[in-house]
This record gives sequence, C-alpha cells and structure tokens, in this order.
Amino acid sequence: MAPAEPIHVEVVYCPRPGVTDLVALALAPPVRVVDALAACGLLERHGLAAETVKVGVWSRLAALDTPLRERDRVEVYRALQVDPKEARRQRYRRQRAAR
Repeated sequence: MAPAEPIHVEVVYCPRPGVTDLVALALAPPVRVVDALAACGLLERHGLAAETVKVGVWSRLAALDTPLRERDRVEVYRALQVDPKEARRQRYRRQRAAR
C-alpha cells in the first residue's frame, strides 16, 4: 500500500491590525484542525491555548476536531477590542467634531 499524499493547509492569525502570521503546512492524512494548530506552532508563538481560541475554516466557525481537506485555510480569531457599534459611534463623533 502506497503512502497517502500529504494534505496542504494554511493556518493564519492576525495578532493586531496590519500584522499576519501565516504558516503553510503539508500534513499526512487524516488531518483535523487541532493537528494543524499543533504542527504550525502558531499558538505557542502568540501565547494562545487551543482550548480557548475560536477557529474557523474559510471564515466559518469550526470545532477543533473538524477534518481538513486539501488547500483548506484555518483561521485563528482574536477577541474584539471594541464593540463594532461603539467603534462606529466614536468615528462619527470624531468626524462631526472635525467639521
């Protein structure tokens, strides 16, 4: 029996606006989200715990045991710093004050 072809996936995390940490991996199947997170080392570099982060595959929330397919993109999400509605209010106030 021939060895299975590796599955190519990407794991990406943006610790702050304008900064992206992207890791391309080739892993032996079967591959789950948790396997990709462990192999990339991204969580350790940024001091994150796999149990506490929210992750998604192609912008859709996914559980850690979700199987991955060829060319999937695993995204690690960070918590919001400001509520989007409040950020919009603050921008409006700044623009109004500038006039």
